[in-house]
Amino acid sequence: GWRNARPRTGPFSFGGSPMIFSKHENHMVRATALDGKVRALAVDSTAAVRELARLQTTGPAATAALGRVATATLLLSATLKKETHLVTVRVKGDGPLGVVLASANGRGEVRETGDGKLNVSGAVGSSGRLTVVKDLGLKEPYHSTVELVSGEIGKDMAYYFARSEQQPSAVGLGVYVDRTGAVEAAGGYLIQILGGLDEDEVERIETRVASLPHPTTMIRGGEGPEEMLGRVFGHEFNVLDRSATRFRCPCNRERAERALILLGPAEIDEIMASQGSRDHADVTCEFCGQGYRFTLDQLAALKS
Repeated sequence: GWRNARPRTGPFSFGGSPMIFSKHENHMVRATALDGKVRALAVDSTAAVRELARLQTTGPAATAALGRVATATLLLSATLKKETHLVTVRVKGDGPLGVVLASANGRGEVRETGDGKLNVSGAVGSSGRLTVVKDLGLKEPYHSTVELVSGEIGKDMAYYFARSEQQPSAVGLGVYVDRTGAVEAAGGYLIQILGGLDEDEVERIETRVASLPHPTTMIRGGEGPEEMLGRVFGHEFNVLDRSATRFRCPCNRERAERALILLGPAEIDEIMASQGSRDHADVTCEFCGQGYRFTLDQLAALKS
């Protein structure tokens, strides 16, 4: 199948059958505190992570890793200035999970893919790279890569902010998977000190963040993003906006056709020959599992 094809092009894979996916609404809050000197973001990403886990058919550890990367990417997307801007987080460690890739736009729409079925740091690995790509509509996207420091994703994202953006940040990410393997809660927060605070104020914020329960403990207890931020700032924060976040994959048949064309005539011939007595081939998006069926005649037309 395309998962083993050379060269590999895009997030499409050959084989499998079409899958129908649904969109779930989630809730993210973007706020400031202490007269705009602190940026505060929090999100309940439970439904989106649940959908990602279903589409990727991951085991518990992989689900937790994928969900943390997706949640981190959603929080990063809230720092984008325009809805059309896009941020991608790619985590490649030396663990069995392989590569985890998540993208989100300024509208709070996220998609993700990952390899593996296998503790989060054990699945990701403690050695590797975390790469953030921001497409801000300029000639070239912004790329920044840092080494993994823990494989727990939250600590790795905090290290990214400190190293690449020189931005002191507290990052909390969590995914709670129950005994059946279902996602019961997912979410997190990002708190960044933008400057101008005295040492006592910084220490007070650090102390409160350090005393926070795990994000999924708060969510399972019925707390939302506002309550998460309230634990740190009390009533002294200003909500800039509340936005729905969801899983969405922009794949379509035209993109699938382009992926096939990029493979080239020889690869298309190989795909056609491998179908045996079947009169069609299926192309599947590795992000969402959506399938697109092409007859052999349609595949042949793509070679010209």
